[in-house]
Amino acid sequence: MGLLNGRVVVITGAGRGIGRAHALRFSREGAKVVVNDLGTSLNGSGVSTSIADQVVKKITTEGGEAIANYDDVASMNGGQNIINSALDNYGRIDVLVNNAGILRDKTLLKMEEDMWDSVINVHLKGTFSCTQAAASIMREQGTGGSIINTTSFTGLKGNFGQTNYGAAKAGIVGFTLNAAIELNRYNITVNCIAPMAITRMKSPVVREDMTPETITPVVLFLASDKARDITGRIIGIHGQALFEYQIRVTNGVEKQTKDLWTINEIAEKWDLITM
Repeated sequence: MGLLNGRVVVITGAGRGIGRAHALRFSREGAKVVVNDLGTSLNGSGVSTSIADQVVKKITTEGGEAIANYDDVASMNGGQNIINSALDNYGRIDVLVNNAGILRDKTLLKMEEDMWDSVINVHLKGTFSCTQAAASIMREQGTGGSIINTTSFTGLKGNFGQTNYGAAKAGIVGFTLNAAIELNRYNITVNCIAPMAITRMKSPVVREDMTPETITPVVLFLASDKARDITGRIIGIHGQALFEYQIRVTNGVEKQTKDLWTINEIAEKWDLITM
């Protein structure tokens, strides 16, 4: 018996890299997998059904159950169709892993509107479109569910030349924190991973030991019954290193009079405000 035996899992961007690693491991743990991938190039151009098909073929060859889906996460219809694939073929959905992504890197002053829009649409809107469709079904099923989103070091700490990608990934963190609060009443957990791995989207700081396979155990854990009480968390994964990103609030300084802070007072107290 696998950790997710009989459960239905939807993974977006599952044709390559981290998504592919998720799909294979989830299948080996007994899940029925919807392998979503539009089959685009790294910058989002072109389409190919073969990318998702290859993963499905490997899963079925190993004796698992999987189907391919080629819809675009960046549209509301696409997100709904992805979830409908799970319903039409397996009758339910238990886990959603939002993993699809593209890159259109350029420095801020050279960023073009279509570069901004396409990255925001795939990463942030794609997370919204699939999550809304999946959570609606999970609520109707009445048995809860797990949603795992994918953010990035760039969205949490910043990186040169990736304002569009960083904004999208930071947005996913805010989305995760709010969705976790709203969906808790339906026993639906919503968490986020911040992985570093060797993929076609890798950053120069990625080490050789940061393989896609090192990311999947955390996702598998968050999708399992062992994490039923864990929600609204952001877990970093750098190879074998696991840690949590936390938003810290300093003690700060409170002015004891009703007079508004003056600029000089703020400057004088800056170290205490930010300590």
